Amino acid sequence: MSAVVPIPDGRVHVSLPELIALRARVARAPTPPVVSRVPRSGQRPGRLHGRGMDYAESRVYQAGDDVRRMDWRLTARSGVAHTKLFEEEREGRLLILLDSNASMRFGTRTRFKSVQAAHAAAMAAWYAVRGGDRVGVLVFGGQRQLLRPQAGTRGALAVAGAIAAWDALPPGADETLSSALQRAGRLMHGASRVLLVSDGFAVDAAAHGRMLGLVGKAEVSILNVADPLELAQPPAGRYPFAHGGMHYDVVLQGERQRVDFARTLGEGVRRLSALATGLNLRQRTVDTSADPLDAVVALLGTGRAR
Repeated sequence: MSAVVPIPDGRVHVSLPELIALRARVARAPTPPVVSRVPRSGQRPGRLHGRGMDYAESRVYQAGDDVRRMDWRLTARSGVAHTKLFEEEREGRLLILLDSNASMRFGTRTRFKSVQAAHAAAMAAWYAVRGGDRVGVLVFGGQRQLLRPQAGTRGALAVAGAIAAWDALPPGADETLSSALQRAGRLMHGASRVLLVSDGFAVDAAAHGRMLGLVGKAEVSILNVADPLELAQPPAGRYPFAHGGMHYDVVLQGERQRVDFARTLGEGVRRLSALATGLNLRQRTVDTSADPLDAVVALLGTGRAR
Protein backbone atom coordinates (compact mmCIF):
# COMPACT_ATOMS: atom_id res chain seq x y z
CA MET A 1 0.00 0.00 0.00
CA SER A 2 1.51 3.34 -1.01
CA ALA A 3 1.76 6.24 1.41
CA VAL A 4 -0.63 9.14 1.04
CA VAL A 5 1.27 12.28 0.02
CA PRO A 6 -0.34 15.50 1.29
CA ILE A 7 -1.19 18.04 -1.39
CA PRO A 8 0.05 21.56 -0.52
CA ASP A 9 -2.91 23.93 -0.62
CA GLY A 10 -1.83 26.85 1.56
CA ARG A 11 -4.46 25.93 4.14
CA VAL A 12 -3.52 22.53 5.56
CA HIS A 13 -0.07 22.06 4.00
CA VAL A 14 2.59 24.32 2.50
CA SER A 15 4.79 24.03 -0.57
CA LEU A 16 8.33 25.21 -1.20
CA PRO A 17 7.29 27.58 -4.05
CA GLU A 18 4.74 29.11 -1.67
CA LEU A 19 7.44 29.83 0.94
CA ILE A 20 9.87 31.14 -1.68
CA ALA A 21 7.20 33.52 -3.03
CA LEU A 22 7.06 35.22 0.38
CA ARG A 23 10.45 36.76 -0.40
CA ALA A 24 8.81 39.40 -2.59
CA ARG A 25 6.50 40.50 0.22
CA VAL A 26 9.34 40.67 2.73
CA ALA A 27 11.37 42.78 0.28
CA ARG A 28 8.87 45.61 0.77
CA ALA A 29 9.25 45.63 4.56
CA PRO A 30 11.55 48.23 6.17
CA THR A 31 15.09 47.08 6.87
CA PRO A 32 16.23 47.72 10.46
CA PRO A 33 19.45 49.59 11.24
CA VAL A 34 22.43 47.65 12.52
CA VAL A 35 23.03 48.26 16.21
CA SER A 36 26.04 47.37 18.33
CA ARG A 37 25.66 44.53 20.77
CA VAL A 38 26.93 45.27 24.27
CA PRO A 39 29.45 42.54 25.11
CA ARG A 40 28.25 40.11 27.76
CA SER A 41 30.19 39.57 30.93
CA GLY A 42 33.50 37.90 30.17
CA GLN A 43 33.30 38.66 26.44
CA ARG A 44 35.21 41.29 24.51
CA PRO A 45 35.00 42.15 20.82
CA GLY A 46 38.11 41.16 18.90
CA ARG A 47 40.34 44.14 18.14
CA LEU A 48 42.09 43.80 14.81
CA HIS A 49 44.52 45.87 12.81
CA GLY A 50 43.16 44.56 9.52
CA ARG A 51 41.81 46.64 6.69
CA GLY A 52 38.09 46.85 5.97
CA MET A 53 37.20 46.63 9.63
CA ASP A 54 35.14 49.07 11.66
CA TYR A 55 37.06 51.70 13.61
CA ALA A 56 36.78 51.07 17.36
CA GLU A 57 39.09 53.51 19.18
CA SER A 58 42.60 54.92 19.37
CA ARG A 59 45.21 54.26 22.05
CA VAL A 60 48.81 55.19 22.77
CA TYR A 61 51.21 53.63 20.28
CA GLN A 62 52.98 50.49 21.51
CA ALA A 63 56.07 48.81 20.11
CA GLY A 64 55.06 46.40 17.39
CA ASP A 65 51.92 48.28 16.31
CA ASP A 66 51.39 48.62 12.56
CA VAL A 67 52.58 52.10 11.59
CA ARG A 68 50.03 52.10 8.74
CA ARG A 69 47.33 52.34 11.41
CA MET A 70 48.71 55.45 13.08
CA ASP A 71 46.12 58.03 14.14
CA TRP A 72 47.98 61.08 12.85
CA ARG A 73 45.34 63.62 13.84
CA LEU A 74 45.24 62.51 17.48
CA THR A 75 49.02 62.22 17.49
CA ALA A 76 49.32 65.82 16.27
CA ARG A 77 46.79 67.13 18.81
CA SER A 78 48.19 65.29 21.81
CA GLY A 79 51.86 65.24 20.97
CA VAL A 80 51.87 61.53 21.79
CA ALA A 81 51.89 58.79 19.16
CA HIS A 82 48.52 57.00 18.88
CA THR A 83 47.38 54.06 16.77
CA LYS A 84 43.91 53.12 15.60
CA LEU A 85 42.22 49.91 16.70
CA PHE A 86 39.65 48.22 14.54
CA GLU A 87 36.81 45.93 15.45
CA GLU A 88 35.72 43.02 13.29
CA GLU A 89 32.11 43.38 12.14
CA ARG A 90 30.38 40.22 13.27
CA GLU A 91 27.74 38.61 11.14
CA GLY A 92 24.46 38.18 13.02
CA ARG A 93 22.86 34.75 13.23
CA LEU A 94 19.18 34.01 13.67
CA LEU A 95 17.97 30.58 14.81
CA ILE A 96 14.25 29.92 14.33
CA LEU A 97 12.69 27.44 16.76
CA LEU A 98 9.65 26.05 14.96
CA ASP A 99 6.99 24.04 16.81
CA SER A 100 5.81 20.94 14.90
CA ASN A 101 3.76 19.32 17.67
CA ALA A 102 0.38 17.82 16.79
CA SER A 103 -1.49 20.80 18.28
CA MET A 104 -0.10 22.97 15.47
CA ARG A 105 -2.09 21.01 12.87
CA PHE A 106 -5.31 22.70 13.83
CA GLY A 107 -7.30 25.57 12.40
CA THR A 108 -10.87 26.79 12.09
CA ARG A 109 -10.28 29.87 9.95
CA THR A 110 -8.18 30.41 6.80
CA ARG A 111 -5.35 27.95 7.56
CA PHE A 112 -3.83 25.55 10.08
CA LYS A 113 -1.57 26.97 12.77
CA SER A 114 1.23 24.87 11.28
CA VAL A 115 0.82 26.64 7.93
CA GLN A 116 0.75 30.07 9.56
CA ALA A 117 3.86 29.18 11.55
CA ALA A 118 5.60 28.00 8.37
CA HIS A 119 4.74 31.28 6.64
CA ALA A 120 6.03 33.30 9.61
CA ALA A 121 9.25 31.28 9.83
CA ALA A 122 9.93 31.67 6.11
CA MET A 123 9.28 35.41 6.32
CA ALA A 124 11.69 35.63 9.26
CA ALA A 125 14.33 33.80 7.21
CA TRP A 126 13.96 36.12 4.22
CA TYR A 127 13.96 39.15 6.50
CA ALA A 128 17.11 38.02 8.30
CA VAL A 129 19.19 37.36 5.19
CA ARG A 130 17.97 40.61 3.65
CA GLY A 131 19.60 42.35 6.60
CA GLY A 132 22.85 40.45 6.13
CA ASP A 133 22.34 37.82 8.85
CA ARG A 134 22.75 34.08 8.65
CA VAL A 135 19.63 32.03 9.38
CA GLY A 136 18.95 28.48 10.52
CA VAL A 137 16.01 26.52 11.90
CA LEU A 138 15.49 23.96 14.64
CA VAL A 139 12.20 22.11 14.21
CA PHE A 140 10.94 20.51 17.41
CA GLY A 141 7.98 18.36 18.31
CA GLY A 142 6.58 15.88 15.80
CA GLN A 143 9.68 16.41 13.64
CA ARG A 144 13.11 17.10 15.09
CA GLN A 145 15.52 18.64 12.64
CA LEU A 146 18.35 21.16 12.76
CA LEU A 147 19.59 23.32 9.94
CA ARG A 148 22.65 25.33 10.92
CA PRO A 149 22.65 29.06 10.17
CA GLN A 150 23.68 29.86 6.60
CA ALA A 151 24.16 33.15 4.81
CA GLY A 152 22.34 34.83 1.95
CA THR A 153 19.66 33.55 -0.37
CA ARG A 154 20.99 30.02 0.02
CA GLY A 155 20.37 30.20 3.76
CA ALA A 156 16.76 31.34 3.40
CA LEU A 157 16.10 28.76 0.67
CA ALA A 158 17.50 26.03 2.89
CA VAL A 159 15.20 27.07 5.74
CA ALA A 160 12.18 27.18 3.41
CA GLY A 161 13.07 23.76 2.03
CA ALA A 162 13.44 22.25 5.50
CA ILE A 163 10.07 23.67 6.58
CA ALA A 164 8.28 22.38 3.46
CA ALA A 165 9.86 18.94 3.87
CA TRP A 166 8.82 18.77 7.54
CA ASP A 167 5.27 19.79 6.71
CA ALA A 168 4.91 16.92 4.24
CA LEU A 169 5.86 14.28 6.83
CA PRO A 170 3.37 12.54 9.12
CA PRO A 171 3.47 13.88 12.70
CA GLY A 172 5.60 12.04 15.23
CA ALA A 173 5.74 12.07 19.01
CA ASP A 174 5.26 15.42 20.73
CA GLU A 175 8.12 17.22 22.49
CA THR A 176 8.05 19.63 25.42
CA LEU A 177 9.39 23.15 25.02
CA SER A 178 11.99 22.58 27.74
CA SER A 179 13.44 19.68 25.74
CA ALA A 180 13.56 21.83 22.61
CA LEU A 181 15.22 24.70 24.46
CA GLN A 182 17.82 22.35 25.90
CA ARG A 183 18.70 21.15 22.40
CA ALA A 184 18.74 24.72 21.12
CA GLY A 185 21.18 25.73 23.84
CA ARG A 186 23.58 22.99 22.71
CA LEU A 187 23.13 23.38 18.98
CA MET A 188 22.64 27.11 18.38
CA HIS A 189 26.09 27.45 16.73
CA GLY A 190 26.76 31.01 17.79
CA ALA A 191 23.28 32.38 17.06
CA SER A 192 22.90 35.91 18.38
CA ARG A 193 19.09 35.89 18.07
CA VAL A 194 16.43 33.24 18.54
CA LEU A 195 12.82 33.41 17.33
CA LEU A 196 10.40 30.90 18.85
CA VAL A 197 7.31 30.21 16.71
CA SER A 198 4.78 28.13 18.64
CA ASP A 199 1.18 27.84 19.83
CA GLY A 200 2.31 27.42 23.44
CA PHE A 201 0.87 23.98 24.16
CA ALA A 202 4.42 22.60 24.46
CA VAL A 203 5.23 24.94 27.38
CA ASP A 204 5.94 22.85 30.48
CA ALA A 205 7.08 23.53 34.05
CA ALA A 206 10.78 23.27 33.16
CA ALA A 207 10.54 25.67 30.20
CA HIS A 208 11.13 28.80 32.31
CA GLY A 209 14.53 27.63 33.53
CA ARG A 210 15.60 26.44 30.09
CA MET A 211 14.50 29.68 28.50
CA LEU A 212 16.38 31.67 31.13
CA GLY A 213 19.55 29.83 30.14
CA LEU A 214 18.94 30.57 26.47
CA VAL A 215 18.31 34.26 27.17
CA GLY A 216 21.80 34.39 28.67
CA LYS A 217 23.24 33.45 25.27
CA ALA A 218 21.07 35.31 22.74
CA GLU A 219 18.20 37.73 22.21
CA VAL A 220 14.98 35.71 22.30
CA SER A 221 11.67 36.77 20.74
CA ILE A 222 8.41 34.84 20.73
CA LEU A 223 5.72 34.61 18.06
CA ASN A 224 2.56 33.06 19.49
CA VAL A 225 0.51 31.46 16.69
CA ALA A 226 -3.16 30.96 17.57
CA ASP A 227 -6.47 30.03 16.03
CA PRO A 228 -9.17 32.73 16.43
CA LEU A 229 -11.13 30.34 18.67
CA GLU A 230 -8.13 30.24 21.02
CA LEU A 231 -8.18 34.01 21.48
CA ALA A 232 -11.83 34.74 22.29
CA GLN A 233 -14.89 33.00 23.70
CA PRO A 234 -16.91 31.68 20.77
CA PRO A 235 -20.60 32.51 20.31
CA ALA A 236 -23.16 29.74 20.55
CA GLY A 237 -23.36 27.54 17.48
CA ARG A 238 -22.08 24.46 15.67
CA TYR A 239 -18.35 24.29 14.92
CA PRO A 240 -16.93 21.77 12.42
CA PHE A 241 -13.46 20.35 13.16
CA ALA A 242 -11.05 18.13 11.28
CA HIS A 243 -8.20 16.28 12.97
CA GLY A 244 -6.24 13.20 11.98
CA GLY A 245 -8.44 12.60 8.97
CA MET A 246 -11.60 12.68 11.09
CA HIS A 247 -14.35 15.29 10.72
CA TYR A 248 -16.71 16.13 13.55
CA ASP A 249 -18.89 18.94 14.90
CA VAL A 250 -18.83 20.58 18.31
CA VAL A 251 -22.10 22.18 19.39
CA LEU A 252 -21.78 25.02 21.92
CA GLN A 253 -24.91 26.26 23.65
CA GLY A 254 -24.76 27.44 27.27
CA GLU A 255 -22.49 30.13 28.70
CA ARG A 256 -20.62 27.72 30.98
CA GLN A 257 -19.97 25.32 28.12
CA ARG A 258 -18.55 28.09 25.95
CA VAL A 259 -16.39 29.44 28.80
CA ASP A 260 -14.90 25.99 29.47
CA PHE A 261 -14.35 25.45 25.75
CA ALA A 262 -12.54 28.79 25.39
CA ARG A 263 -10.42 28.13 28.48
CA THR A 264 -9.28 24.77 27.13
CA LEU A 265 -8.46 26.07 23.65
CA GLY A 266 -6.71 29.18 24.98
CA GLU A 267 -4.40 27.33 27.36
CA GLY A 268 -1.43 27.36 24.99
CA VAL A 269 -1.69 31.09 24.31
CA ARG A 270 -1.78 31.82 28.04
CA ARG A 271 1.19 29.59 28.83
CA LEU A 272 3.45 31.07 26.17
CA SER A 273 2.41 34.64 26.94
CA ALA A 274 3.09 34.09 30.65
CA LEU A 275 6.53 32.65 29.86
CA ALA A 276 7.44 35.65 27.70
CA THR A 277 6.06 38.16 30.20
CA GLY A 278 7.85 36.53 33.13
CA LEU A 279 11.21 36.84 31.37
CA ASN A 280 10.47 40.23 29.79
CA LEU A 281 10.85 38.85 26.26
CA ARG A 282 9.62 40.57 23.14
CA GLN A 283 6.42 38.82 22.00
CA ARG A 284 3.64 39.06 19.45
CA THR A 285 0.49 37.01 18.85
CA VAL A 286 -0.85 36.35 15.36
CA ASP A 287 -3.98 34.39 14.50
CA THR A 288 -4.36 32.09 11.52
CA SER A 289 -6.39 34.58 9.50
CA ALA A 290 -3.90 37.46 9.83
CA ASP A 291 -0.80 38.44 7.86
CA PRO A 292 2.21 37.45 10.02
CA LEU A 293 4.63 39.86 8.32
CA ASP A 294 3.89 42.78 10.65
CA ALA A 295 4.50 40.59 13.69
CA VAL A 296 7.77 39.26 12.25
CA VAL A 297 9.04 42.77 11.51
CA ALA A 298 8.01 43.95 14.98
CA LEU A 299 10.03 41.15 16.57
CA LEU A 300 13.10 41.24 14.34
CA GLY A 301 13.07 44.80 13.04
CA THR A 302 14.30 46.64 16.12
CA GLY A 303 17.92 46.52 15.04
CA ARG A 304 20.24 43.72 14.00
CA ALA A 305 22.69 43.07 16.80
CA ARG A 306 26.35 42.65 15.96
